[in-house]
Amino acid sequence: KNQSMFKLLNILFVEDDAIEVMMFVRVLQKIGSNHRLIEASNGEEALAILKAKEIIPDIILLDLNMPKLNGIEFLKIVKSNEATRHIPVIIFTTSNNHRDIASCYKIGISGYIIKPLKYEDYLVLVQKTLEYWSSNELL
Repeated sequence: KNQSMFKLLNILFVEDDAIEVMMFVRVLQKIGSNHRLIEASNGEEALAILKAKEIIPDIILLDLNMPKLNGIEFLKIVKSNEATRHIPVIIFTTSNNHRDIASCYKIGISGYIIKPLKYEDYLVLVQKTLEYWSSNELL
């Protein structure tokens, strides 16, 4: 009944690890989410999706440690582009490296989440994150 509080999101999920992607998809199913997931396995692929403009994501969930174009490089490009800089980027990573955290906030992220190891904790975290963003006013 209170579904109207929450908007459906287009989520661009940038993650190179197929197992992580599967886990995220499984969590979305488990929490009964109808959000639309757009998957990119690296930064270059994610940029191509943004350039195509077929689907403009409401939020971007970004892993930092990726081949080709790493998360921070991708973030710099997104935040320096007029067409994409408004999209909230939430870092979703295993890295708790203080330097990474500092440089991400400097470039302009909306959140930095360290993936918990336990599946139950991971599930709760994804659920809370998506509830938060789907109750936000987004452009």
